[in-house]
Amino acid sequence: MPIVSRRSLLASLGSSIAAGGLARPSVSRAADRPGVTHGVQSGDVSVDSGMVWARADRPSRMLVEVSTTESFATIHSLGFAHALPENDFAAKVLLQNLPPGQDIFYRVRFADPWFTTVMGEPVSGRFRTAPSDRRSVSFVWSGDTAGQGWGIDESRGGMRTYAAMQKNRPDFFIHSGDTIYADVPLQREVRLPDGTLWTNLVTEEKSKPAETLGEFRGNFKYNLLDRNLRAFNAEIPMFAQWDDHEVSNNWWPDEDLTGEKNRRLGYRETNASVLMQRASRAFHEFLPIRSFAAEPGRIYRRISYGPLLDVFMLDMRSYRGPNGENREASYGPASHLFGPQQIAWLKRELQNSRAVWKVIAADQPLGLIIHEDFVRKWGAEGVGLVDGPPLGRELELADLLAFIRRAGVRNTVWVTADVHYTAAHYYDPDKAVFQDFEPFWEFVSGPIHAGCFGPAGLDNTFGPQLMYVKAPPPELGQGLSPATSYQFFGHVAIDGASGVMTVTLKDVDDRALWSTRIEPKNS
Repeated sequence: MPIVSRRSLLASLGSSIAAGGLARPSVSRAADRPGVTHGVQSGDVSVDSGMVWARADRPSRMLVEVSTTESFATIHSLGFAHALPENDFAAKVLLQNLPPGQDIFYRVRFADPWFTTVMGEPVSGRFRTAPSDRRSVSFVWSGDTAGQGWGIDESRGGMRTYAAMQKNRPDFFIHSGDTIYADVPLQREVRLPDGTLWTNLVTEEKSKPAETLGEFRGNFKYNLLDRNLRAFNAEIPMFAQWDDHEVSNNWWPDEDLTGEKNRRLGYRETNASVLMQRASRAFHEFLPIRSFAAEPGRIYRRISYGPLLDVFMLDMRSYRGPNGENREASYGPASHLFGPQQIAWLKRELQNSRAVWKVIAADQPLGLIIHEDFVRKWGAEGVGLVDGPPLGRELELADLLAFIRRAGVRNTVWVTADVHYTAAHYYDPDKAVFQDFEPFWEFVSGPIHAGCFGPAGLDNTFGPQLMYVKAPPPELGQGLSPATSYQFFGHVAIDGASGVMTVTLKDVDDRALWSTRIEPKNS
């Protein structure tokens, strides 16, 4: 959206009032003023820009004031957008020409679209732009929000992991997918093993699996009812990606939804691609993600966060082949995971990166055995499936890892969630069947607020070594509620002077469970 000065904007508003004749008085009843319904969010922050999001309660014009001081003594710029019914009154503004390495304070309010002097109360937020020098940076990551029927229980503090992450004051947050659970309806009450009740806040849109655009939007609005998430969003910018539950469990493009897995959920829609289009629209409407005119709806992107860090956000859903046996010996549509276009983009961006660290944010782990049908132990939902040389989706990953080695790309680290436990994996070519790659780390952490599972088995194709894991012990079973301590996130700190990366795996109570320091290699 265009960025204009305060003087220009006020002049524009004055002209519109004059052209429209008599305006409604600026002092009016509160009910006449449009308001912010679900807090504010920021995201995709770079050295000189950042996206700001809010939603209004009616058609209105969104105005964003920007300052480098919390008092807003000086307004440096303004941005504006329209909140319209076709976007469910959600609006985003890309703030540009911001100073690097600076705390940015923003203030959002909505104005009546016809009488623009009638404005609602402002809601404020903040973020920090990426540094242009070698300043220390930090971020947190996790995934899986409101899953397995565990919604907002306000008597238990709501989604507490967001509050724990906020305490760390990171520069930004990577949401590794499953930002909503569109396929999982909520019950009002769930009896826990200790005899107590988990009491969900329930809305109409969360009472059935999402199929309509309104129902997908309603899943995002549901999560924003949590006070911890709203407070977190106002302070910490989000880099968001999706996985499966934004659409339906384990989906792939053109999946037939008439099978037993989806039939028991009561889907009326029979094609996953139809649901994907609606889900993608809601995802982009309700999250502070940048858009790409050349490919609307694209999720994969590179976010440069100063000389120490580039973040590569991947999409392992939208371009994959079916979740089949994953035994293809040659590369083709059935073995796609990232897809040829995304792989070509990732290779090019990795090779062009001049940042010390290249953090690759994936929505699934690389070396875990994740079945499409976990009861029958059949089919691949993830990358690998069986030990041995690369087959199926592993062909694409093997090609990427070999390229990284041949191109001399250094200091790649993968972060992900998806499997609902926390772990550290070291991929060692000396212990792998496929060995044409440089060793690298992968860190897994989640869920934010969902059932906890695991651990999963390791596929030896790329030699993952389990360096740490915390998951529910067998005697406690699977799918434990967020009332337990098995909710996790990860924290990454990069020292500005030495470039050393410290990765710490944490739980919902902000306890450090395990940590490691990684020295950067020279390019």
